[in-house]
Amino acid sequence: MYSVNSVKEIQDLNPFIVVGCGGGGEKFSNLEGVEAVGFIDDDERKQGKQYCGHIISDSLEKCLMETDAKSLVIMLPIGAEGTALKYAVQAIDAGLNVVTSFRSLSIEDNPSLAKFAESKNVVIKEISPRLDVVEEFAGIAPEKSCEILPKISYTPKAPVVFVGGTSQECGKRTTSKKLGIAAMERGMTPAIISTDEMGLEEPTDFNFRAGSLSAMDVPAAILSAIKYVENKKNPDIIFIEGQSSLTEKGNPHPRGLSAAILIGAAPDAVIVGHRPNHPYREPRGIEEEIKAIESLEPTKVVGLSINLKNAELDMDIEFFESKFDLPVEDVYNNGASKLLDAILDYLEE
Repeated sequence: MYSVNSVKEIQDLNPFIVVGCGGGGEKFSNLEGVEAVGFIDDDERKQGKQYCGHIISDSLEKCLMETDAKSLVIMLPIGAEGTALKYAVQAIDAGLNVVTSFRSLSIEDNPSLAKFAESKNVVIKEISPRLDVVEEFAGIAPEKSCEILPKISYTPKAPVVFVGGTSQECGKRTTSKKLGIAAMERGMTPAIISTDEMGLEEPTDFNFRAGSLSAMDVPAAILSAIKYVENKKNPDIIFIEGQSSLTEKGNPHPRGLSAAILIGAAPDAVIVGHRPNHPYREPRGIEEEIKAIESLEPTKVVGLSINLKNAELDMDIEFFESKFDLPVEDVYNNGASKLLDAILDYLEE
């Protein structure tokens, strides 16, 4: 009833005032047949500056005085629902039609807003997440968008190390834990963040299942976790356990999760885990994973953690060191001190 299915449905609502001068506002103003005559943003750093050919205003009242707008579109991010609701109420009260994005303000979750629009004889519509389309081609879809976390920007104080791998079940969790233990043995204060529900072992600080979140929310969760642990214990170094792999062949579905964790971590250095002759996974290999990691993020793989559970006799630490010219360790049997040396040496450089 309220969902926008085509740009033609909103062209009759021209001209628009746009709330939110970021990527969403620019996308909307560039839609075919849409006329944007004013822009508003509560960010004082944006106000008074040029944006899409107009000067950004600080209030709806000013835009109404300076334009002939018939409608307001709200293109604010998740986390700004209060601001979105304020502008929607102001616009409807002023006799404007309202178009909102599902990220900004869900009409389904605010039925009184629809009733208010009806009482004022104006139109209210929502640019929805189009889960109806997903249900049509996939046969099933969530009831609502899974993207719920507000986006954050945060620069860690401590260096961040991402522990990735060539596949699932190759030793990422054990390596993260062992690196934390090695750091503690040297008098450092490490923070270990597990991104899996099975990350229950000490000295892991806390664990959460990154796979329970949407891909859009995972980087925000990683950044929030880093900020949280830094505020809580002021660590000297942070280890973040990755999930799955960027390159594993047999099960491609979690590869996007691995990428999202890596992007959120934005690590200073990376350790890659590998399990040769994996009995039920299909890793492409160490070389491919290193290339993928260093292509996705401006970081450096500085060591390898080898799970020798299924390895052939000639696949020892020396074999992998000579082949890949990187420090290699069997952390399960030998601990992670050697890999920590590689990390600290690289960070000093």
